[in-house]
Amino acid sequence: MTSTFRSLLSAWLVLWAVPALAQHATPEQAQALLDRAVATVQKDGPDKAFAAFDDPAAGFVAGELYVFVFDLKGVYHASGANPRLVGTNAYDLVDVEGKPLVREMIARAKSSGHGEVTYVWLDRADNKVERKRSLIQRVGDYIVGVGYYLS
Repeated sequence: MTSTFRSLLSAWLVLWAVPALAQHATPEQAQALLDRAVATVQKDGPDKAFAAFDDPAAGFVAGELYVFVFDLKGVYHASGANPRLVGTNAYDLVDVEGKPLVREMIARAKSSGHGEVTYVWLDRADNKVERKRSLIQRVGDYIVGVGYYLS
């Protein structure tokens, strides 16, 4: 292999790999995970579904995507990103700009049964504050959601 070919190959690999690392999940991927999570709650019931959402091996955590669940009072019932949050109340949780995002999710769920909430959040993958959108769906007395970062 010539040094010119190696240089071109190395440059191509860098140009190809860097954008792939910087890409976030798509809205379609988030919606598909939400749809699957809602179907799981409806099929298996809340207790079994919520346990699956908290289990990284159960298929409800995919890169930056994960399922979270609040009740209508803002109490966590599942969080694929951090199962230790289960049982804590996030009703007064605000984003970095002071937006009460859980209150907004609850209001949307009560008024229309589904929706999306956009807010500003820390992306732990790169430690940058970025815009994030959560898609939510009400299932009985629970709000099931999946969030993704906006590119």
